[in-house]
Amino acid sequence: MEIILMNNVENLGHMGDTVSVKRGYARNYLIPKGLAVVSSEAHRKLVAAHLKQEAKREDHRLGEARALAAKIGTLTCTLAVQADEENKLFGSVTARDIAGALQSAHASFDHKQVLLEEPIKVLGDYEVPVKIHGDVHVTAKVAVVRS
Repeated sequence: MEIILMNNVENLGHMGDTVSVKRGYARNYLIPKGLAVVSSEAHRKLVAAHLKQEAKREDHRLGEARALAAKIGTLTCTLAVQADEENKLFGSVTARDIAGALQSAHASFDHKQVLLEEPIKVLGDYEVPVKIHGDVHVTAKVAVVRS
C-alpha cells in the first residue's frame, strides 16, 4: 500500500516521503495515529501545504534555539554539593541536576538534552554539551562547588 508520511517515522522515512508498506501496518497503526495518509493526488497537495507550514515553524524554532544557545554559551551554572576532604562528592551531579539549574536560569530543558557521558563525582569546573535543537549544540559551563 502506498502512503505519504505526515511525520518522521523511525526506520520508515521522513515527512513528505511516499513509501510502500503492508496494508495492515498502514490501516492499523500509521493512519489512525496521524503519521501517514493514503497516497492520492489530493493528499499530495495537502502534504505539500503541510510541509510549507512546517518549514516556517521549523525556521522559527531554529531561530529561538540559536538565541537560547547564545545565552547559555555565556552562562556559568554553579551547583553547590556536599563533598569530602578529597573533593569527592557524596553522590553525583547528573544530567537532571544540570538541566534543573539551566532551567531555573533561562528556559525549560529536558534532562535528555544534556549530553553528560557519566555523572560528575568530583568538585571542579566542567564543560557539558547541551543539544538544544536538532542542529544546535552548545557547551554549558558547570562549576561544581562545595556547599
